[in-house]
Amino acid sequence: MESSSAVTTVSEREQWTVESRVFQIYNLFASIPPTSQSLMLELQRENHIEYLTRGLKQLAPSFCVLDANRPWVCYWILHSIALLGDYVDDDLENRTILFLSRCQDRNGGYGGGPGQLPHLATTYAAVNTLITLGGDKALSSINRWSRQTIQFSEANERFKWRLQKLMCLLSSRMHDQGEIDVRACYTAISVASILNILDDELTQNVGDYILSCQTYEGGISGEPGSEAHGGYTFCGLATMILINEANRLDLDALTDWAVFRQGVEGGFQGRTNKLVDGCYSFWQGGMLALLQRLPFAKPPAMSDAGEGDSDDGSQTSEGSNKNLPFHEPLIMSDIGEEGRDPCGPKTSEVSDVLSEEESAQNPQCDISSNDIGRSFIEGHVECGPLYHNIALQQYILLCSQDQEGGLRDKPGKGRDHYHSCYCLSGLSTSQYSRSKDEDSPPLPKDVLGSYSNLLEPIHPIYNVILDRYHEAHEFFYPSQ
Repeated sequence: MESSSAVTTVSEREQWTVESRVFQIYNLFASIPPTSQSLMLELQRENHIEYLTRGLKQLAPSFCVLDANRPWVCYWILHSIALLGDYVDDDLENRTILFLSRCQDRNGGYGGGPGQLPHLATTYAAVNTLITLGGDKALSSINRWSRQTIQFSEANERFKWRLQKLMCLLSSRMHDQGEIDVRACYTAISVASILNILDDELTQNVGDYILSCQTYEGGISGEPGSEAHGGYTFCGLATMILINEANRLDLDALTDWAVFRQGVEGGFQGRTNKLVDGCYSFWQGGMLALLQRLPFAKPPAMSDAGEGDSDDGSQTSEGSNKNLPFHEPLIMSDIGEEGRDPCGPKTSEVSDVLSEEESAQNPQCDISSNDIGRSFIEGHVECGPLYHNIALQQYILLCSQDQEGGLRDKPGKGRDHYHSCYCLSGLSTSQYSRSKDEDSPPLPKDVLGSYSNLLEPIHPIYNVILDRYHEAHEFFYPSQ
């Protein structure tokens, strides 16, 4: 028989192209003096803010394809600006509140634009935008609460009714007669939780549906029988935490699947054998940040990702980090049987997010009164980062960052507001990945480059700035 040469696939060729572009950047970085390295690693804060603010004021005609996603554009831009520690002026803030009020349906929920059909995704984006803006004017524009009587108003009942109606089929429909997937579970439960309208009726069947979407790989798909995906896995896990059913998932398999989505480039891919993409810095990195806070999540024994040690054991200088692992894949060592920490408990041996004492005090498991969103962020982080947090920052700053402002998917792609939002969200979670609690600032070794690169911390379940989350919590949970 004649020997045939190996046939390369399109996926292989695309992967080689991405690796070539990424490693060219890393090789350049490794070859220049430390002062130049510091400049390359600098977060171009002012340029990003200028780019983002300009997008909030005026978008090009090509953005007409996003006409049904206008609350999302508001969220991507304003959340990015907040992450950078800045805010918009009063005029832009008031215009944004007015615009979103026009997107709000009289029966509850927000559409993609004025007069459009209410949709769970745009409802999530609108609510997160208003929480990001903060202040009584923005928060009170959400039709769900009568603060004077401290009880559900008619508008609030309409809002909750809309959420229930949109989740009519297995708690998973995005809008009336719309598509069915895990996003609906997350967007509805996230909105209901942060607005303090979450109850048993709204969560009925949600956990069963998400459980049916966990695949043989360990990740979560959009619907039963589909492929595990980083965005859906984040949505599924975050939802299960909010409804206090995270322990029903196979968290060992989920963790294994997630950590191996970080590739040789340092960034994350969304699915097995797919290309690296900057947006998964949050969808995968943020999901791993959630796992860190679960009492039954135990990491495999990994090399210390954040120490900044070179191969010969010497410390790299702050700001240069010259000996980062540019070409080497992440090193996994001393992993126990089936990838588990041999000293850690199995998922089946532990209870839910709530402690036994809390469960005993709340036998009906009233999720709204338990306020898992707050207790989750106030809890102690159970373990260190489950991924190479410095390698991820390296990819974001050197490969995803546009020096003129904005962030992108990967080298060779253009900047956009979506990737700016989720690259910066992922950068924030990676910087705070070793902080033991919400009041602990990161150590300098956990912030790649200058410490001035440090972003604002977020609530990892809702992906809103932590300060704005606390303000919204005080507003919507006034008696607690």
